[in-house]
Amino acid sequence: MCGITGFIQWSGDLTQDSQLLVQMTESLNHRGPDAAGTWISNPCAFGHRRLSVIDPENGAQPMIVHRDEDVYAIVYNGELYNAAELTAELRQRGHQFRTHCDTEVLLVSYIEWGPDCVERLNGIFAFAIWDSVQEQVFFARDRVGVKPLFYSHIDGTLIFASEPKALLQHPKVEPVVGPEGLAEVFIVGPARTPGHGVYRDISELRPGHAMIFSRGGLRNYTYWKLESHHHEDHVEATAAKLRELLQDTMDRQLISDVPVCSLLSGGLDSSALSALAVDYYRRNGQGNLHTYSVDYVDNDKHFKSHSFQPGADAPWIKRMVDELGTQHHSLEIDTPELVAALNASTLARDLPGMADVDSSLYLFCREIKKDATVAISGEAADEIFGGYPWFHRDDMLNSGTFPWAVAPDMRASLLSPEIRDWITPLDYLGDRYSEAVHEVPTLKGETEKQAQMRVMSYLNITRFMPTLLDRKDRMSMGVGLEVRVPFCDHRLVQYVWNIPWDIKMTGNREKGILRKALEGMLPEDVLYRKKSPYPKTHNPDFLSAVKNQILSILDDPSSPLLPLIDTVKIRELASSPDASTNLPWFGQLMSGPQLFAYLGQVNHWLRTYNVSIR
Repeated sequence: MCGITGFIQWSGDLTQDSQLLVQMTESLNHRGPDAAGTWISNPCAFGHRRLSVIDPENGAQPMIVHRDEDVYAIVYNGELYNAAELTAELRQRGHQFRTHCDTEVLLVSYIEWGPDCVERLNGIFAFAIWDSVQEQVFFARDRVGVKPLFYSHIDGTLIFASEPKALLQHPKVEPVVGPEGLAEVFIVGPARTPGHGVYRDISELRPGHAMIFSRGGLRNYTYWKLESHHHEDHVEATAAKLRELLQDTMDRQLISDVPVCSLLSGGLDSSALSALAVDYYRRNGQGNLHTYSVDYVDNDKHFKSHSFQPGADAPWIKRMVDELGTQHHSLEIDTPELVAALNASTLARDLPGMADVDSSLYLFCREIKKDATVAISGEAADEIFGGYPWFHRDDMLNSGTFPWAVAPDMRASLLSPEIRDWITPLDYLGDRYSEAVHEVPTLKGETEKQAQMRVMSYLNITRFMPTLLDRKDRMSMGVGLEVRVPFCDHRLVQYVWNIPWDIKMTGNREKGILRKALEGMLPEDVLYRKKSPYPKTHNPDFLSAVKNQILSILDDPSSPLLPLIDTVKIRELASSPDASTNLPWFGQLMSGPQLFAYLGQVNHWLRTYNVSIR
C-alpha cells in the first residue's frame, strides 16, 4: 500500500511548484515509509510514498511509460489480486513488462483498455493516470471503498490525495468547515456521508466511482454498484459457492513478497480467515502463520456482558491458536497509553474518529508493524451477512434512522443553540437517511420482510462499513501496515447481497449461511459462537480519564470546542454517575466514555488543524 497525491492545472508552469509537491508527498510518509517519488510534467504534478509489498526492487512510483511520443504516468495505492491473469492476457495482446509489480500491470491495462480497465480489476485501489494521448487524468477507486481518495476542484485546479492532510498542504485548500461539515461531525460522525470530505472544499471519490479531468472539466461517474437479482441457488449450493469464493479470495490475497499475518479475535470471521491462511501456508510450504490479538490491562476484572458484547475473547483466541498451531502474539494495552493515543489517532484520520476504538487499533497496528508488513482482517462480514444486533431487533429495524446512531435527539441536544439552529442536525440526518434508502436497488416480488432486510443490508454496506474501512485504513497506514480485508472482495459482496434473508439466517442464526459454509473448517463451538465485536476497554480508569479531559477542556476558555456545544449540558453529563451507560452512542462500542473521548478528539482536531467555522 502507499500514499498518493498531486495536482493538475491546465495553465502555468508547475515546475515552479516542485517544493509544494514534495511537501504534500512527505505529509503521507507514514503510508509509505520505504520510498518516495515525485514527477512534474505540465499539466501534472504527481507524488507518491511507497510501502513495498510486491517486487520491492522495481516498483518505484510515479511510474512512467513512453510509447513513441505518448506518455502515460501513474500513482497508485492498492493491490491487484488478479494481476497474474491480467499480465497473461496483456502479453497475449503484445505488451511487454519490465517489472513484476501490479503497478505496471494496472498502467498497461489502462493503455490497452482505457477507463474500461477498472471493470477488469479485482483488488483494492485508488489511483491517478495521466494520458497524454487524450490529454486527461483518469482516477478510480475500488468498488467497495477499501482504499481512500480525496480531492478538491478549486479555480480550475484539481488536487488529490489519499488523505485530507496532503490536500491541506496546498495553498488553495483551507481547513474550513461549514454547516454541512459540522453536521457530519456532530450528528453523523464518526461515520461520514459517502462523497463528503467534511472540510468545505474537500470531496471524497465514492466507492465504485471514477473521474476524468480534462480541459473540458471534471466528470465523475459510477462504474460499479450493487445489482439486485433473484437468487437461484438452494442452501447447500449457496454454502458451497461461498466457501469457493472465500478460498479463492484468500489464495489471491495471501500472495506477497513480504510476511503476511492474521488478526485473530477468536470470533467466526477472523478464525475463518486464519484457518484459510494456515491451509494456504501448508499447501505452499510457507511455515507457521503469525496471528495477533489485542486486549486491555485488567479487562478480565472489569468486563460485564451485555447485548452488544456478550463475551470476552481471550479463551476463544487460545482455542483457535491451539487448533491451528499458529505462532501467536498477544498485545495488552494499558489505559494511560490508550488515552494518550487518542490524539495520534485523530491526526491519522484528519478528523475525530471512533475514540479509543481508533486509538487501540492504532497501537495494535504499531505493534504488529514491528514484525510484519501485511495483515489479514475480518472487516465487512457483519455488514454483508447481517451479523449486527440491529439486523435482528425490531426496535432498531424500525427506528427510521441509521440503526447504529439511534440517539440523534440526545446528540443534537449537546450542541449550543446557535449551532443547532445553524446546522439543523436532525433535518440533516433525516435527509441523509432518506437519500440512502432512495438509493437501494429494489427487487420485484420480494416480501415486505425481504425488502426491509435488503434496505438494512444496503445501509450497512454503503454507510456503516465505510466507517470501519476508513478506520482500518487510517490506523494501519498511520504506522505503515497494510491490512487486507478478504470479505470485501466485490464478487463475494455482490453474491451475498442477493442471498435471501431466510437463507442468510440458515439454522435460525445470525450469519447462519456463512457458518454453514465454514462447517468442517472450524471447531463447532467456535463456528456457532455468538458474535462479539472488536474488544474495548471496560476499565473505569478510562472513563475517569476522559471525563477529566473533557472537564479540562470546558475549564479552558480558549478551547475551540466551546462555542459549538452546550457546555452546561456536557458538564452535567461528565459529573453524572450514569456516564458509563451501556446504551451505545454510536455502533456497538461507543457509549458514555467514548462520547467524552470523541468530544476531546473534536477539540484536538479543531485546534491542531486551525479549523475555521464559517
